[in-house]
Amino acid sequence: MGDMAIKLSMLVVFFAVMVGIGLYCRRHTTDVSGFVLGGRSVGPWLTAFAYGTSYFSAVVFVGYAGQFGWKYGIAATWAGLGNAFLGSLLAWAVLGRRTRVMTQHLDSATMPEFFGKRFDSRKLKLIASVIIFIFLIPYTASLYNGLSRLFAMAFDIDYAVCVVVMAVLTGIYVIAGGYMATAINDFIQGIIMLVGICAVIAAVLKSQGGFLSALDGLARVYDPAASETPGVFASFFGPDPVGLLGVVLLTSLGTWGLPQMVQKFYAIKSEKSINTGMVISTAFAVVVSGGCYFLGGFGRLFSTPEAVAAGGYDSIIPTMLSGLPTVLIAVVVILVLSASMSTLSSLVLASSSTLTLDFIKDNLIREMDEKRQVRWMRALVVVFIAISVVLAIIQYKSSVTFIAQLMGISWGALAGAFLAPFLYGLYWKGTTKAACAASFLFSTVVMLANIFWGSAFPAILQSPINCGAFCMLAGLVIVPAVSLVSRAPAEARIEEIFSCYERTVTVTVKDSIGRQGEVRRSRNRKRKR
Repeated sequence: MGDMAIKLSMLVVFFAVMVGIGLYCRRHTTDVSGFVLGGRSVGPWLTAFAYGTSYFSAVVFVGYAGQFGWKYGIAATWAGLGNAFLGSLLAWAVLGRRTRVMTQHLDSATMPEFFGKRFDSRKLKLIASVIIFIFLIPYTASLYNGLSRLFAMAFDIDYAVCVVVMAVLTGIYVIAGGYMATAINDFIQGIIMLVGICAVIAAVLKSQGGFLSALDGLARVYDPAASETPGVFASFFGPDPVGLLGVVLLTSLGTWGLPQMVQKFYAIKSEKSINTGMVISTAFAVVVSGGCYFLGGFGRLFSTPEAVAAGGYDSIIPTMLSGLPTVLIAVVVILVLSASMSTLSSLVLASSSTLTLDFIKDNLIREMDEKRQVRWMRALVVVFIAISVVLAIIQYKSSVTFIAQLMGISWGALAGAFLAPFLYGLYWKGTTKAACAASFLFSTVVMLANIFWGSAFPAILQSPINCGAFCMLAGLVIVPAVSLVSRAPAEARIEEIFSCYERTVTVTVKDSIGRQGEVRRSRNRKRKR
């Protein structure tokens, strides 16, 4: 069997499985809860993998790993570890349970719906839905862009064809099976990503004579444009620790405010599943994200500054992988396809559900039963994918910006606007509607200004990535500050909202006696000590 036949056969099997699962899960999409949240019955393994695969896409594997591995060397691995422990472990610990409990109590299926009900404001719900729709588009375009580089390397296929095929197949299984199909496919795609990244790292290091030899080669790289310090690319913090910190904050804390990430907590089966999901999600992130950035750190062994200047940062990882055996190249393509399709499915599902439930329903169309809402969401999945495909092709042909900048704009605006009001809204009764609106306004205005007048910003904030991290941190100050000087919410309504955390649990006499016995035994052990 020829090299091309091996690659194509692996792709055909991959696509067939994805579409087959979508068709199988049609029975879960008869109502809104089933289509958007899988009936809130998704187990911890599926939820953890759905979280992880939505987190990491071609943007991370091709764009971020290439750009930041080139800039910071092996120290870029800190970004992957930050993703694991700040973006996964801490996010699950801080947001997981309270999000699951309060969103069910408020009967909210989307992030804008949460804001609308938590702060009793229809305007906040509408504004949040518009922000999500606008700023998820550049993120989606960046997914296609990263994928195109690898397809061009492996198959020499036209970029437009690659984009359309991926979009159509993702659309089929999302439209057919909704969130449940997305979650099951995410699990399979996550397994592929785990195996693939380990195999690729081993192969790349082997090509350089092993880890120690590769590290030694990296230490010998000297680039006066980046740093005058010899061996800086093999050092603990790299040539620019402050810039690296900005990357860690945006790519890690950013997940706390992204609707497609936070909504994973809405759908998990129970509160008990949170701890299991947290461990699985963190382990997944250590391997996948840590592995991607670690791999990118060796980019300077495969590319030259002249090649990067000509092809951009997005060319670094494809160049690194181009010398791998045929089967491994096929694995890499499927790995990045898995990462991109899982993220794309989350984005289009979040966007279509938000527009339908938070913008069209009760505003443009007064009477919408469950079936009609599902039909609208499916139609908007098609619309959103079509818009993102067109923009991705336009962006590619005009070479507007790099992948990392596209994602930085999207993450910065969304996480900057939503992270602080969502976090405080879950924990602090004093969070006000005005504070939520102030956070929305500040981040969207700052990120839009950064796009059009970035050169007027201070040097450290001219990068969309650093500017996005600044917006997130600023929101954490703006929300409590505005809350303290604005009109407090109605006390009775707030007490009713937070009553979900103070439920009375009824147990059988047998369980109660058993629990009392455990308490007595524990007290006796303490007295003996």
